[in-house]
Amino acid sequence: MNKLYAIIPIVLAVGIGIGYGIFVAGSTTASQGPQVVTLAIQPTAQASDIESQANELEQYLEQKTGYDIQIYVPTSYAGVVEALRFGKADMAFMSAWPSYLAVQKAGATLELAEVREVVIGDTLTAETYYYSYWVVPKDSPYNTLEDLRGKRAAFPSPLSTSGYVTPMKTLVETGLITVEEGKEVDPKSYFSDVVFAGGYGQAWEALRNDRVDVSIIAGDVSEKLYREVREGTKSIHEQGPIPSHGVVFSKEMDSEAKAKVKAALLEMGKDDSTKQIMRKLVSAIFVGFEETTADKHLGNLQSALQMTGLKYTEKV
Repeated sequence: MNKLYAIIPIVLAVGIGIGYGIFVAGSTTASQGPQVVTLAIQPTAQASDIESQANELEQYLEQKTGYDIQIYVPTSYAGVVEALRFGKADMAFMSAWPSYLAVQKAGATLELAEVREVVIGDTLTAETYYYSYWVVPKDSPYNTLEDLRGKRAAFPSPLSTSGYVTPMKTLVETGLITVEEGKEVDPKSYFSDVVFAGGYGQAWEALRNDRVDVSIIAGDVSEKLYREVREGTKSIHEQGPIPSHGVVFSKEMDSEAKAKVKAALLEMGKDDSTKQIMRKLVSAIFVGFEETTADKHLGNLQSALQMTGLKYTEKV
């Protein structure tokens, strides 16, 4: 991997900079008008695209709660964590790993898990979790993880819970990779070459074009891509369950406001119009929300991070 990644100083006490300055309005301060509730959305797409699609969600939540909902899109995942930590955002939609950091570093609470349309094995279903799979070409001579020592591997991203963190946990659990105390797991200690392809589609392209010997596919990608990969490969190992995205609340958020917003979010997905609001804005496979806790939803991720020593890094 030649790309430059910089460690975002999430643990610093001073939340200087990244994605922080946009939270200038405060979140739940009293005013002459309705109480403001600030929702941060993790930047999985261009901020301008998210903001342009956020009006429908704002209008829905304002109608349901009576609050002035303000949606912001920080320029980084770390910006979301910092906004929650310093009371500049009341709540956030986040993927699993940043949610874990928000709980650990910002004292936030994970209270809703996203129910997503996922494929587990061959079955399309709706769950708050899914699995990922090590896959090799159908005609590959390799049939086990042990066969892959010294081979070439492609992963979608070093930030992917399903595509990197959990697979690394598998290699550590099975004793194929040893992690030195205080250090991060190093896949290059097992594979001859490691590629972070930029996404599951790109990792599949690398495998299909014989640039690598093994890759990963997860059950929360598009069903079309998932089935294309599974039909074109053989799976040699399954790992999970892996947590879906969640809704995280600041420890400073007003309890009455939180209860009203949670109730409104729990109604989303029960009809097609609210399901489509979320599918256009946050997740194309959104089905609904389900109440949960950080211990319940993120337990497997926590153990994976402890075993692998992986630290969250972000490209800047």
